[in-house]
Amino acid sequence: MSSAKIRLCVDHPLGAGQSVPLTEPQAHYLFGVMREGPGSRILVFNGRDGEWLAEVTEAGKRKGLLSCIAQTAEQSAGSDLWLLFAPVKKARTDFIVEKAVEMGVARVVPIATDRTNAERLRRDKALSHVREAAEQCGALHLPEVEEMVPLSKVLADWNPARRILWADEDQAGRASALGVLLSEEPGPWAVLIGPEGGFSPIERDRLRALPFVQPVSLGPRILRAETAAVAALTLWQAALGDWRVT
Repeated sequence: MSSAKIRLCVDHPLGAGQSVPLTEPQAHYLFGVMREGPGSRILVFNGRDGEWLAEVTEAGKRKGLLSCIAQTAEQSAGSDLWLLFAPVKKARTDFIVEKAVEMGVARVVPIATDRTNAERLRRDKALSHVREAAEQCGALHLPEVEEMVPLSKVLADWNPARRILWADEDQAGRASALGVLLSEEPGPWAVLIGPEGGFSPIERDRLRALPFVQPVSLGPRILRAETAAVAALTLWQAALGDWRVT
C-alpha cells in the first residue's frame, strides 16, 4: 500500500477520505514534471497527521486534488533536540538546515553572534528547504525554524532544563562529545555550533559560566560549521536519540 514513489508535504489536514488541494508548484511537479495523472497514488504528510497514501482525483496544469485512502505511518513526536547555529554562506546554511531535518532536529534556531558573517536568514527559504528535505528523507516531523536572534537573548531566555552541547574547538583532545553524551540520560538538549572564526572571548566566557552548557570536543581537527553540525547531531542521536540501541 505504501509503495508510492512520490512523497509530498502538504498544509491541508489529512484523514480517511479527506480531499487535499495541491498548490500550483505541486501540480506542476506532479503533472508536468513527473507525468502523473488521475488514479496515480502518492504519499502525503503535513507534520501533524502522520503519512497517508493518497490518490489523484483531479489533475490540471495549475491545480489538482488528492483523496486520502489510508494512513501508512502514524505521527511521531521526533527527537527533543534543537540546533542553534550561526548562519554562514547561503549554500552552506542551506546544507545545515537540510541535514538538521535528516538528523531529526525538532527546532532550528539561527543565532547572531559577534562574528556571524551573514546578516540575516531568509526564514521562508529555510522552511522550503525543511519541506523538501522531509519529503526526501521520510521524516514525519517538520522542524520549526525560528527567526534569527542574538545569542545573548537566546541565553538570557533559556530554560536550564534543556542542556546545550557546545561544539567548542578549544576542547580538542579533552572532553569528547561522545564520552560526555554516553554518560547522560535522554532528555531535552540543544546543539550549539558557532560561526566561522568561533565565538568571541566575551561570548566564550559567558557560555563557560552557564551550568547548562556542556563544552565538548568533536575531535582533533577544527571542523567547518556545516561539518560540525552534522557530527554533533550524529553523536547525540547515537548516544541519546533515536539511533540509540536500547
